Amino acid sequence: MLNFLQIRDYAIVDSLDLDFARGFTCITGETGAGKSILVGALGLLSGTRADTGAIRQGQEKTELVAEFALESASPALTWLRETELDDGQSCLLRRVIHRNGRSRAWINGTAVTLAQLAELGELLVEIHGQNEHLRLTRSQQQFELLDGAGSHEPERLEVRDRYFAWQELEMEKQSLLSQAPLDAGDLELLKHQLHELDIGMISAAEFSQLENEHRKLAHGSEIVSILESALQTVQSEQSGSSAKFYRAAGELEQHASLDQEIATAATLLKEAAIVCDEAGASLQAALSRMDLSPERLTELEQRLGAQHDLARKHRVEPDQLDDVFQQLQQRIEQTASQEKRLAGIDAELETALRAYRQSAAVLHQCRHQRAEKLSRDVTDLMQNLGMEGGRFEIAVRLDNQAAPSARGDDRLSLNVSANRGTEPGPLRKVASGGELSRISLAVKIVARQHKAPTTQVFDEVDAGIGGATASAVGSLLKNLASGGQALCVTHLAQVAVFAHQQILVSKNKDTAASSVETLLLEKENRIDEVARMLGGTLSEQSRAHAAELLGEPQAVRH
Repeated sequence: MLNFLQIRDYAIVDSLDLDFARGFTCITGETGAGKSILVGALGLLSGTRADTGAIRQGQEKTELVAEFALESASPALTWLRETELDDGQSCLLRRVIHRNGRSRAWINGTAVTLAQLAELGELLVEIHGQNEHLRLTRSQQQFELLDGAGSHEPERLEVRDRYFAWQELEMEKQSLLSQAPLDAGDLELLKHQLHELDIGMISAAEFSQLENEHRKLAHGSEIVSILESALQTVQSEQSGSSAKFYRAAGELEQHASLDQEIATAATLLKEAAIVCDEAGASLQAALSRMDLSPERLTELEQRLGAQHDLARKHRVEPDQLDDVFQQLQQRIEQTASQEKRLAGIDAELETALRAYRQSAAVLHQCRHQRAEKLSRDVTDLMQNLGMEGGRFEIAVRLDNQAAPSARGDDRLSLNVSANRGTEPGPLRKVASGGELSRISLAVKIVARQHKAPTTQVFDEVDAGIGGATASAVGSLLKNLASGGQALCVTHLAQVAVFAHQQILVSKNKDTAASSVETLLLEKENRIDEVARMLGGTLSEQSRAHAAELLGEPQAVRH
């Protein structure tokens, strides 16, 4: 329930503080006085998008605050606790909108996003404007009406879950099909290529080894000559480095005791001689491994040539044929797996679709029963809203040939007859604007019967009616507020007299710039305001009529 609303520098309001009570509150005043500004402020506090044009002229920001009292079972209180934003059983909303377009919001003193504010706002306030009835012509709103109050929530959730299970399989199938599975000819070619690689391909390591051997054989004579020359250099008895180092070291050792440097030189020469001996051994071993066989060279050229031919065929380097082999093998295995999955997924899809259709049929029965009750209740209320003999009908048709959807196989249509003896037709085509507004109000009242209480705000939804019908609307709004709270911006005295609280909105004409004032009307002031609403000017007759309406307002039976 809304306890308090504070407005600073919004539209033509400079400063406004309003207290609200439980029950039915009417907000009245002359046309253009600023009554709907209060509704706009509540909308912004409920998370609607802000327009900097709403900031009072000459000011840099608008600040709005609202306080709500919450019941223990309130969904809003549950939401606050789940988001760790609760502060007992009260809720304080604050929003500041700056001239530069920046907007900030707080819930119980904690900064929140606009999305969070809107999420909570839906649980605190329902705002119904003059064009509210147009929403009833939209499919989404019709399903929300039919599925409201949680009367068949388990069935609806089961349909949704089974739809998503079916959809996941369908998406998997489409993904498999989009991969363009190989036909028999392409698959046979891949298998041939794989076999060809399997029997003729040389591994990257072996290829490198064979290339090295081929280079040795191709340059064998040159390499042998170099090895022999090097061996002669280090091991020849006459001119080899090894023998010379040994001789020089022996001569130096005879005088090593005379000079430390001589001793060091002798040692180093001996070490050099040993290194030369080791180099000679390596050269000798290399020479012994040299194979100048022409047959081996021919064999290597053939094997390496075949590897190069395979590489050119697959447009890669020879050492990349291993990767080509793996890719071909993976593609063949993937095709086999894909064909196997496609063969089985259709059966799974059929089972999932059958389960979905069964759940959708159960949900259809639940919706049909709720539609019959809603139709009866709305039709009953229409009799008191100037549409005697009128009928309201929610038609629920099961279309089990349609593509599955998360909300089931039902197709809805809202049909209405505003007059006796006329068959119901489509809501949009049959009813006039005034009739649509009253039907929308009746639907709201019926739909709210099993919902958690929230603050209902009606912005001139009674436009275009009068007389007994206006009284009926006032009575319905009062009943809607029972146990909760409803606010109504109205021009009709017949509606205002049903209010538990009446607030007068007026412009302050004593200031240079337009500003808005509000006044909670007591008995005498309320009589004057109702009299003004009845005839525009005050007279003894209009005041007497107003006092009579306020003294004993006639409740409407329904």
